[in-house]
Amino acid sequence: MDDQVLEPGDRDYVGALASGLEVLQAFDAERPRMTLSEVAARTKMDRAKARRFLLTLHALGFVKRSGRQFALTPRVMQLGYAYQASNQYRPVIQQYLEDITCELGESSSLAVLDGDDVVYVVRSSARHRLMAITLSVGTRLPAAYTSMGRVLLAQLPEAELEAFLARVELAPHTVSSITDSHALNKEIAKVRSQGYSIVDQELDSGLRSAAVPVFAGNGELLGAINISTNAARVDMKTLLDVYLSRLQKAAEAVRLTTH
Repeated sequence: MDDQVLEPGDRDYVGALASGLEVLQAFDAERPRMTLSEVAARTKMDRAKARRFLLTLHALGFVKRSGRQFALTPRVMQLGYAYQASNQYRPVIQQYLEDITCELGESSSLAVLDGDDVVYVVRSSARHRLMAITLSVGTRLPAAYTSMGRVLLAQLPEAELEAFLARVELAPHTVSSITDSHALNKEIAKVRSQGYSIVDQELDSGLRSAAVPVFAGNGELLGAINISTNAARVDMKTLLDVYLSRLQKAAEAVRLTTH
């Protein structure tokens, strides 16, 4: 098999599988329970098609049913666990992130790029809470407005980055948010040049973070690691002089201890 990505309509593309996964992904923190009509609307399927997929997922144990409403079951976690278990670097990175939290008292995470979002795959949480939502393994945030996202976007081939910039929807999450694709492209070029990203209150007021890419010893990109903090507690000089330096030290340690 080559690395060509199939498109809908290709002979080997299994549309039923794609639709079933789409139904699973329709459920999230804002919509943990939905009716058939809501699932159909969210996935843009007709009701008959959505019904077949929901009933099949129910039969397989991935969805439970209560009256007219459907919800995911814990069995869905097996899919995520398979990814976590197959990531041989996760325990190593977890330890380095926990060391950062212990030393600085701040949350530190590893994320990977998935579509237009970053997905948290390893996390060490500090006691204080920084955002309205609870960040945990599996959390998705827009890549355009996170330090880890910009670090990972800076690693993309030019054609993929151009495609991202052409389709991404930029929204003013705060008064500091970049909302112009040309400005975002310029910021990503800066990140690529300097090797790190600082995002200051663009996603959430008071949230400030630094991130660097992290590579295995063989050069494989493992993701991006960050330290996130409160802008009122940590000034930019400390973020650059202390926190960024600590991140770079951790990234180098991962590179030297993984193959």
